[in-house]
Amino acid sequence: MEDKAMAEGFEVIHAYTRAQALEDGVLVDLSGLAREAGFRWPLAVTRGVWGVIEPSQELKTEGQSFIGRAWDLLNVLRVELRTAQGGREVRFAPYFLAEPGRPPRQVAMRAVSGPGNDGEPVITVMMPDED
Repeated sequence: MEDKAMAEGFEVIHAYTRAQALEDGVLVDLSGLAREAGFRWPLAVTRGVWGVIEPSQELKTEGQSFIGRAWDLLNVLRVELRTAQGGREVRFAPYFLAEPGRPPRQVAMRAVSGPGNDGEPVITVMMPDED
């Protein structure tokens, strides 16, 4: 079967699918929570983003929770998407408490939309330096 890569003279040796990335834990599915926040497309985050929204034990003692931090991320993203001028990538920077006793800080992220394994639209939230 000839695809665009083959047509350009390249042979695909290996493809890593979104389903494999979810199974391997490279991506974490937040689709259920995202649906509650008003998203229609499946949404996953990278391990880098997971590291931001999963609070440390120290932050948990300050009242921080995974659900609360994920909800903050999703709501900021939803607002950014509503004001975006189109395109497949949106950059945004929600505030997160990083250290007890310190003010929250903005954390730069980007959301990329694209086709899932079966061509369906999906969203992946990642850190700016992740692909």
